[in-house]
Amino acid sequence: MDITEFVERSIGCWRSQRSAHHLAFSHFEAVESIIDIVTVAPDDPEVIALCKDYDVDPQAAVSPFRMSWEGQSDWDDKEIKGTCVLVPLPDPLQPNRGKLLRDRGYAETIPSAGEYHITEDGTFVLVTSYERAAAEEKIWFVNPNVRCRVSLIKTSAGSGVVTASFSSEIRQDMKV
Repeated sequence: MDITEFVERSIGCWRSQRSAHHLAFSHFEAVESIIDIVTVAPDDPEVIALCKDYDVDPQAAVSPFRMSWEGQSDWDDKEIKGTCVLVPLPDPLQPNRGKLLRDRGYAETIPSAGEYHITEDGTFVLVTSYERAAAEEKIWFVNPNVRCRVSLIKTSAGSGVVTASFSSEIRQDMKV
């Protein structure tokens, strides 16, 4: 699988159930959300701006997409809501590896650039370093309408895990 196929398989509306263990607070959190993933044109102004921020030629972008989410946590009464643009930049020599630019990060809500690779079994692995933390995410498909996601938030040195979570996501706009 390459990044184009991974993004194509991810496009759609997903109902997500996430369980997170916040080790620093000794707290367990359950989050239910709707995640909407849509394609974005490579010449979209947000894609071009994000590429410019990282001094990358927008022509190198492959399958840019937008991810939006709305959810509810049992830990906090506030609605969880957000959106971000993601721009994959595959390595021309190794199509299953590359960079993923985000206008809003996962561990910190700042722009970020992570390194991704796709394993032989089709698991998408993304590692992103931030100022105060590091994130490792793995996403794989059980079938076209079910995917799983594991996320670890580590200390910036990568020596300790702060948060561990598992999400099961079911497509709401089922593909046959």
